Amino acid sequence: MKKLFIAALLFVGIAGFAQDTDQKPSRDHKEKMTPEQRNEKQLQKLTSELTLDANQQAQVKQLLADRSAKAEKIREDRKAARKESNTKLTTEEKAAFKKQMEDEVAANDAKMKSILKADQYTKWKKLQEEKRDKMKDKMKEHRENQ
Repeated sequence: MKKLFIAALLFVGIAGFAQDTDQKPSRDHKEKMTPEQRNEKQLQKLTSELTLDANQQAQVKQLLADRSAKAEKIREDRKAARKESNTKLTTEEKAAFKKQMEDEVAANDAKMKSILKADQYTKWKKLQEEKRDKMKDKMKEHRENQ
């Protein structure tokens, strides 16, 4: 009887551990890239999708580097502000941050428009919309799973 009871407990324990195998792998398994590597990967993708020439590649590379540096500075500033105050952002601060980000996006958009040809710019805008829609879908899925 004892052996049967121990075998049953062992079976239940093993079955309990087996339940976690069907979950998605976490983001920790993804390779962590430096900002330079991310910029280079994005440049390669844009080059292939938009057929950029050498001059455009150089300009887009500089734009990506500038954008990356600004984003890192903003992230560090927000992190420092959050450590200092230890409170959540107020509605006004969130609105100011949103306005700042919209201004950055508009400025980058204008710079890309000056670099790209009309048909390339149209295709780039379409790619941006697809990327935005994909992110919205991921966020929606993430919220549903919580």
